[in-house]
Amino acid sequence: MSAPEPAAAPGRLADDARVLLALLRGRRRRGSHAERLEAFYGGQAQRYDAFRERLLHGRAELMERLAVPAGAHVVELGAGTGRNLLYLDETSGGPGIDALNHVDLVDLCPSLLAVARRRFAGRENIHVIEADACRWRPDRSADLVYLSYALTMIPDWGRAIDNAVAMLRPGGRLGVVDFYVSRADPASSLVRHGRFTRVFWPRWFAHDGVQLDGDRLALLRERLPDHDLFERRAPVPYLPGLTVPYYLFIGRA
Repeated sequence: MSAPEPAAAPGRLADDARVLLALLRGRRRRGSHAERLEAFYGGQAQRYDAFRERLLHGRAELMERLAVPAGAHVVELGAGTGRNLLYLDETSGGPGIDALNHVDLVDLCPSLLAVARRRFAGRENIHVIEADACRWRPDRSADLVYLSYALTMIPDWGRAIDNAVAMLRPGGRLGVVDFYVSRADPASSLVRHGRFTRVFWPRWFAHDGVQLDGDRLALLRERLPDHDLFERRAPVPYLPGLTVPYYLFIGRA
């Protein structure tokens, strides 16, 4: 069982309450995917990172395991506020953001991208791009592409995976960290989740437009058979005693 969360400061509780209210309202069903994202995240963009530091686990570990080399061309699809890129400066042993040759941060949500643009203003090697992860391509092949808790929010996720793989140079790597639940009968090498996990978490997250299943992970493993996979569980803020499954995937083209 996970340890209880430490008591939160009043300011953080107020910010959390605003984010939780947006989560309870859920994501609207009408409009394009981009319009639904903006309607959902527009009012919580400034508080987005603080709450999700305690919800979206494994991001720092993914960036460390990817071992991004100096001079690399890096693409993040579904980049949001760009928070994940900062882990390169926070984890040990990496070259840091300034040592990268070119970084493309791609997302469809203007409010989240506005945070990213302010965050990386003045860094000429970082480019913030409003575009669809299923269709956008860089001008040249990337050394590394990664998605952090984005695949579960992309309706045409199969196309997003194929697009990510297609933009990799030979030997390039695709990194993914995301929530999931196992298939009812997963491959023998994979974790099999119990019925409660496979029923509860997909219903819980679907309210906010996050789709949990085992199919995304299965397609990643199929597209990039040479890969490392780590299956984990993590606590969820304000749901004591419950843990949600997530995975880290690192595939090589």
